[in-house]
Amino acid sequence: MFNLKINSGGKKADYKPLSVAVAYVIDDQNFKNNLLKIEDQFDIKLSALQLKNITSKEGSEITLSKSSGDPNSIIISKVKLDKKFSADYFRNHLAGVIQKIEKEKIENLYLFFPEFNHFSKYFEKEEYYYRTFIEGLYLGNYSFDKFKKDKKEPRALNVLLFARNERFIKSAIEKTNALAEGIYYTKDLQNEPASSLRPFELASSVKSVLTKAGIKVTIFDEKEAKKRKMGGLLAVGMGSTNKPRFIVAHYKSKAAKKKMKKVALVGKGITFDTGGYCVKPAQGMTDMKADMSGAAVVAGTLLAAAKAELPVEILGIIPAAENMISGDAMRPGDVIKTASGKTIEVGHTDAEGRVILADALDYASKQKPDE
Repeated sequence: MFNLKINSGGKKADYKPLSVAVAYVIDDQNFKNNLLKIEDQFDIKLSALQLKNITSKEGSEITLSKSSGDPNSIIISKVKLDKKFSADYFRNHLAGVIQKIEKEKIENLYLFFPEFNHFSKYFEKEEYYYRTFIEGLYLGNYSFDKFKKDKKEPRALNVLLFARNERFIKSAIEKTNALAEGIYYTKDLQNEPASSLRPFELASSVKSVLTKAGIKVTIFDEKEAKKRKMGGLLAVGMGSTNKPRFIVAHYKSKAAKKKMKKVALVGKGITFDTGGYCVKPAQGMTDMKADMSGAAVVAGTLLAAAKAELPVEILGIIPAAENMISGDAMRPGDVIKTASGKTIEVGHTDAEGRVILADALDYASKQKPDE
């Protein structure tokens, strides 16, 4: 994992030692001329083998070294605009590149964007086109090593971005940095073991992280949930010694100059799901620490919104519980009364998500959001 330092490179690359450049060549009717331009750009001459590899139907990428060190290594990637091409192309490619170079002693990465006009029909805006490259770097760079004994401090990697139209680069970097914080927080929550992310710990984490970003966070404990007649959340959480929590996070932009749209996001927060009395088979339980991924996405979205200072109002609503088995756990055939007054007959205790979401959606609708 790198400590990424991403900046605009300006008009001309000033190559530093221990560097890699990534450049793209469009595979169209001008493919050979496009390759000549790459050769001129880096002052290189591709060998017969390199040319054969990159021009072959199967060839997609070549890597070559420069003894002069400006840069030390060049990755040339072929881009084919066929039916398989999508707006995810560069995001996926750069995620792979960052993983590929992770073990190399690289300190500087130079990334050259192909001209936007080739791809305008695939991307809504030019700035978003640039953002997909940066997102790829962040996504490929993510690692969850909290519990590893021999984890290393991430090395700094200076990333410089070059495009003919520099106008959008700085904005793309700023917005993607904010987004990456939200994505990383979401992934961290999803990867955390259920033994260290019980409902009260999920609530504590969300409150700590989001409050620092200027978001108001309110947590209802089991007593408050009873007062509010949240029978769905309480029924699902009955079987666990770790009682449920109901988390409400409220982000409201201070920068907006007119009335903002209020959006309510509701995310399922089952921190572990055994299936209850309708118990899951062992293989079905392996990944159930991630049954709170909806909650993680809500928390990460609010964090990204606050970091990006989006001109919106967002309510993030997270019902959090463990679906466990004990003498107090809900049973098939039980009838539960939810906060809206509607009742649910439990047909299968592994359908717990919709039960806790019933209370959360009722709470959300009472806040009268626009969406």
